[in-house]
Amino acid sequence: MAASSEYLPLPWIQALRESRGALMTNLLQRDLSRVRAHSLLNSEVSSRLPAYPVIIMRAGMAALTTDYTTLAEDLASHGYVVVGMDAPYRTQLVVFPDGRRIARSRENNADLVGGAAKETMALRLESAWSDDIAFVLDRLEQLNVSDPSGQFTGRLDLARVGIWGHSLGGSTALQFCHTDHRCKAGVDVDGLPLGSVIKDGLDKPFMFLMSDHSREQDDPESIRIDANLKLIYRTLPPADRFWVVLKGANHFGFSDGALLKSPILQSVLHSLGVLGMDGQQQLTVSRRCLSEFFDIYLKGAPRGEMSSLNTLSNRQP
Repeated sequence: MAASSEYLPLPWIQALRESRGALMTNLLQRDLSRVRAHSLLNSEVSSRLPAYPVIIMRAGMAALTTDYTTLAEDLASHGYVVVGMDAPYRTQLVVFPDGRRIARSRENNADLVGGAAKETMALRLESAWSDDIAFVLDRLEQLNVSDPSGQFTGRLDLARVGIWGHSLGGSTALQFCHTDHRCKAGVDVDGLPLGSVIKDGLDKPFMFLMSDHSREQDDPESIRIDANLKLIYRTLPPADRFWVVLKGANHFGFSDGALLKSPILQSVLHSLGVLGMDGQQQLTVSRRCLSEFFDIYLKGAPRGEMSSLNTLSNRQP
């Protein structure tokens, strides 16, 4: 029987502790060595179906793929092969099996710059991440033809590929679905639009799953971002577009960080009004939105089953 998976391998936890320091790891976040995932190590692909649709997920900015374990596991439980990737020098930290560590380089750290320089860097990173997704899909195609282990040969339905990402990962999903025909449906989770998709628009099923930005409406930069989002939204097929805003939701609440912050820190953030929606609730609603959307467009599920989307997407831009 396959063993239960760690939330994050111990070498990664140790590396993160050293890079973040004692304050971040001991006071602001729960002990990751005590967190367990619901996944199994080296489990076999279910024999229930001949092949399964594939969903590519992309983390936000420097976040780790494992920061979205809750959403990834839920999609996998609905019958998808979910694939995420971390990028050396761009992800906050990458630890290789041989113990080598590669941290994010300064030239890829958007937190160190602002204004036009920040957007220029974001565009460059988005382009690199789009190339990463294309490369991963290329490799999955090879794996589907001939997997040395035999595990995935013929088991990946690459005619049904969905893309979703959070923050800059969401921006990447939006742009990738514009440029690569292999994307059949996509979701931008609280990511600002970048690249040619702003001018060209998009003609595929797409959902914008957004946090509550109501307090930012008077900010000039926020006004510009909102205008670009609405511009893209209006180019989407009217029957296959969704604009879901979670009232009181926080930008970082779409990741496991919503649950892994220390109780003390969560209490302080709630008291300051930084956190509105409960973290567990935000992830629960997000899980339903993602699974129902992809079930419709990658599995052909009845549109009437879109209960979460029908309830939440009544606010159209």
